[in-house]
Amino acid sequence: MGQEKNPRRVADNEAMAKLRMLRTSPQKLNLVAGLIRGKKVDKALNDLTFSKKRIAVDVKKCLQSAIANAENNHGLDVDELIVAEAYVGKNLVMKRGRPRARGRFGKIMKPFSEITIKVRQVEEQA
Repeated sequence: MGQEKNPRRVADNEAMAKLRMLRTSPQKLNLVAGLIRGKKVDKALNDLTFSKKRIAVDVKKCLQSAIANAENNHGLDVDELIVAEAYVGKNLVMKRGRPRARGRFGKIMKPFSEITIKVRQVEEQA
């Protein structure tokens, strides 16, 4: 009885984590995402730990969530995981302003963004 199980959105050897409403521009977030693409997860975690970018702390949390999803929900081996994909999307933009000279109004855009991280299990080459 009951409802059928939903099909997985990722492959059997993958796991995913998504973080929304990050208070930074997608362009700045993409610089940090490019830092970890294609790397082994332990190397990527080290790079994020010692990065000087403020948003690297939140990206590290998202990567740790993807690793935990892979281990607990999908039974993948943590030592064989790589960051398969890390892509960035736009979210809402808060519009603020500031009065300027001669009756003008300076627009101040405060963008939000989101990041999706997919980790994949690959067998090491012996």
